[in-house]
Amino acid sequence: MKNRIFAGMASAIVTPMTADGIDYDALGRFLEFQIENGINAIVVMGTTGENATIEPADQAKVIEYTVKKVNHRVPVIAGTGTNNTEHVLANTRSACAVGADAILVVTPYYNKATQNGLIRHFTTVADASTVPMIIYNVPGRTGCNLLPKTVAKLAEHPNIVGIKEATGNMAQMVEIMHLCGDKLDVYSGEDALTVPMMAMGAAGTISVLSNVVPRQAVAMTDACIAGDYAAAAKMQCQLLPLINALFSEVNPIPVKAATAAMGFGDDYLRLPLTPMEPQNRAVLLDEMRKLGVNV
Repeated sequence: MKNRIFAGMASAIVTPMTADGIDYDALGRFLEFQIENGINAIVVMGTTGENATIEPADQAKVIEYTVKKVNHRVPVIAGTGTNNTEHVLANTRSACAVGADAILVVTPYYNKATQNGLIRHFTTVADASTVPMIIYNVPGRTGCNLLPKTVAKLAEHPNIVGIKEATGNMAQMVEIMHLCGDKLDVYSGEDALTVPMMAMGAAGTISVLSNVVPRQAVAMTDACIAGDYAAAAKMQCQLLPLINALFSEVNPIPVKAATAAMGFGDDYLRLPLTPMEPQNRAVLLDEMRKLGVNV
């Protein structure tokens, strides 16, 4: 097995913002909340962090702040992906320079690259990175599916150590595990599939859910790691209503509403995203209260 970045539960964190910019006070408090509640890794500047609408200079500052605040207590994984390979290279060099432990790189969106183009894209970035890379497959957002045989070719690269799989297609995920074996860690990108994925051998989940209930989310993956899948399955079912509420509108709209209600910054999103619809917000807050979250 290549060097594993983390096992268990990683939070793909929100980026607290106001109309004036990044809210670093709220970000710092939120990072402490995550670590105090046992999270296994932090993913910064991913989809949940609204990287698509944050300028590269501010992305670099947020990553650097996160690295310094976390201070090696857990791994920090920086999202550096875009649909322009040259931009990804620039983002990656910046993240490496400020001390990120790994990078997360999404399949290029909109361009709809061929499988050969995807191999060249990820290989070019992996060659340039001084830290390990997790590739990220989320065709529902990108219009581009990284096929299992392509993943198997990428797994041969010494710097490509994991994949965040968010197709929701269990058969595809299992095929990746079959083809890649111990050459690649598989992480679920779907909170509702954490336990099924880990039962099949996934190393953990890169999660939206754990922004809101990190302790419960970590307990679920801890149970999987301990081999107690009956307990883990029960937790998965208990958390499912909250997971559904967190995806009742496109991520990160609901989770930003949730973290704001918890006191971690404003419920502010950059256009074209807009705040959560009132009826969906009411359901979300109700599910949070049922799990003991103070809102």
